Amino acid sequence: MLTEERQAIILQNIKEKGSMTVAELSSLLKISESTVRRDLTAMDAEGLINKVHGGATARIGKLFSTRESELAQKRTQFQDEKNAIGREGAKLIQSDDFVYIDAGSTTEALAHAVVSRGKSEAVFVTNGLIQAEVLLHAGCTVYVLEGRLRPETEAIVGSGAIQSLRKYQFTIGFFGTNGVDFNLGYTTPDIEEAEVKRDAFSRCLKTYVLADHSKFNHITPVTFGKLSDAAVITDQMPDHRYKQRVKIVEAKL
Repeated sequence: MLTEERQAIILQNIKEKGSMTVAELSSLLKISESTVRRDLTAMDAEGLINKVHGGATARIGKLFSTRESELAQKRTQFQDEKNAIGREGAKLIQSDDFVYIDAGSTTEALAHAVVSRGKSEAVFVTNGLIQAEVLLHAGCTVYVLEGRLRPETEAIVGSGAIQSLRKYQFTIGFFGTNGVDFNLGYTTPDIEEAEVKRDAFSRCLKTYVLADHSKFNHITPVTFGKLSDAAVITDQMPDHRYKQRVKIVEAKL
């Protein structure tokens, strides 16, 4: 097989899957791992992929979107990654914590992970209906913010939610995001959701954003926090520049 043909196959598979290891590519192409590494080095130099330790990830350009997918659709995307991120976040919750959990599909995975570890003695506050239901049915103590229910994300937003938050100070908080940008920070399409996230951010002693790899280098209209305002729990880093500005926790699939 010609080098060009081999690298075309590598590029197609990395684009489709988001990332691949050297071992996976070696098995797929039936070539040595040293040959794979040489190909990845050459392709990285050409700007086709991002070479990382042990493999490569797709090179993601900066994307901008103004619309938000329905929550039902989000639940079907990157399920394994979100579950891994949720499990990593759940490990951080102690029995005496007063926890804020934001709405969203990845924080829903966090709620399920909390439950799977057994009944938690921590106390939870959330603006997500699904999160509240999951925790409540597991016997957890849960408080829900007041306000308007936003159908796209099943998040409680508005002035009532902001007023509810003013009663609280949290030991730890977990947040979803639609985009993570090196310069603009954490973004979301809806201004009311951004306001709730921003206020809750300021009330957490420890703050974590849960974001799968597809959220990086992605921008939506409203910033609700700077990169330095939180640590990020993700499944993999498509762009290692972020480690210069924010603590990254990588979850194991």
